[in-house]
Amino acid sequence: MDRSIHLVVAQFKPRKGDYAANVVRLAGVFSQIDALDPRPNIAVFSETALTGYFVEGGVRDVAMTAGELARDLQAQYVSTVTTPRTLDVCIGFYEVWNNAFYNSALYVTLGGNEPLIRHVHRKLFLPTYGLFDEERFVDRGFEVRAFDTDYGRAGVLICEDAWHSLTGTVAALDGATMIFVVSASPARGVWPREDEGPVPANLKRWERLARDIAEEHGVFVALVNLVGSEGGKAFSGGSIVCGPHGDVRARAPLWDEALLTISLDPEDLTRARSDAPLLTDLQTMMPHLIRNVDRIQAGERVDLSYDDVQTDAGPLTAPGRVEKKASPPRSADASRNGADPLPVVHAAGARTGPPPVEIDPVLTTAWLISFLREEFERRGFEKAVIGVSGGVDSAVTAYLTTRALGKENVVAIRMPYRTSSPDSLEHAQLVIDDLGLEARTIDISAAVDGYLANEPDADPARRGNVMARERMIVLFDQSAKYHALPVGTGNKTERLVQDPGVAAGALSGRSCGDRQQARIG
Repeated sequence: MDRSIHLVVAQFKPRKGDYAANVVRLAGVFSQIDALDPRPNIAVFSETALTGYFVEGGVRDVAMTAGELARDLQAQYVSTVTTPRTLDVCIGFYEVWNNAFYNSALYVTLGGNEPLIRHVHRKLFLPTYGLFDEERFVDRGFEVRAFDTDYGRAGVLICEDAWHSLTGTVAALDGATMIFVVSASPARGVWPREDEGPVPANLKRWERLARDIAEEHGVFVALVNLVGSEGGKAFSGGSIVCGPHGDVRARAPLWDEALLTISLDPEDLTRARSDAPLLTDLQTMMPHLIRNVDRIQAGERVDLSYDDVQTDAGPLTAPGRVEKKASPPRSADASRNGADPLPVVHAAGARTGPPPVEIDPVLTTAWLISFLREEFERRGFEKAVIGVSGGVDSAVTAYLTTRALGKENVVAIRMPYRTSSPDSLEHAQLVIDDLGLEARTIDISAAVDGYLANEPDADPARRGNVMARERMIVLFDQSAKYHALPVGTGNKTERLVQDPGVAAGALSGRSCGDRQQARIG
């Protein structure tokens, strides 16, 4: 008899804050899942899969009870799946419960007369550092528990819960054989991956965490990441499923929506736990470890004893003095290496100062193209307007935007001043010709000189700022003409030093905004 568990990981890209539109999309997803062969038993979605993650104070507008979400999921499921077959769904959402808001995950069985809620997990560890501010908007949960499903006991962790190794241990001790880790972790950094090339550095860390949870406890782990872009922060996808030996069984693509399917054999659990009975060892030692933790919490000091000092310690040692027979001294040549000194191995010199500029062009290009497509789709634009100066920043932006939208949707604007270098115009034209872009040249000399005629004492810094502002006026006006979104060309270095020339582009898409000058050049 085939006891396989058929799992589908749903890498889903929500429209931020638009729960109604996102939940309606699930009808099509459920229809796709129902048509798969083998037909999945369990579908797992990411953290905050139907609202997006960075809603901040908007939590109160999108939060709902677990019962409300279960009924909405049931309505979408039965609207498109007409067979009597059920589907278990694990999905992250913002919850209102007992007059408080939580970042939660629901596990529910759909397809019966009513949705059957099996479990609600409320996130314990709320990141409030760096780009995260979660504890300002939601409360903490305080429990990790396993629960029964038709396919064995399972546990759920939400994002940073899994960064604390104890949570996976608690779920496994409670009998979980499957642990679903739902996450919304923005991509950060670059890390080489030997098998499939570089990935965001935090995704590599996630893979290591998932594999460690699986291997240490002999459980299946499904790590499901949010995908899409929110306010310039890109969620990478790259979800994985791990077997109980800590092996990666399946991997979803970076940046894109996808349904990742896999069949899991429960007999793998038996084989893994027989090969490495770590969970059994832990179950045996738990009473002792709990007493150990209790003593730590109580602030008890350790009575250090060793050698022949009389001690009551040790379950197999009777109280009283323990006599030890002296060992005969070893001769100098008893060692394999005799009296020779031990070899000294020097570690590579420690790096000091700031890290070197490191960038993976293939991964970063895909990352930025995904960001541009997402931003244009979210804002409802198809065309882009770019100021092409002849410099490296605008050239990189033009190439990335053309890759993202197609050359027919990119308009290049050259905006010389009367003292501009002819080389700049020529270099800008090289980019335009190479990409085959529609282009315009708009001389800003008259507009700039008309204003500066009233400011004869303007120094070079002020004059340069006026030119930069005039170019922004041109770009935003041309964007209105073409019904296009102006794509800013400022880089992170300019932003950090508050270059006034890029400040006016703050509302436009900025493809190089997280890249320092040296990383672009």
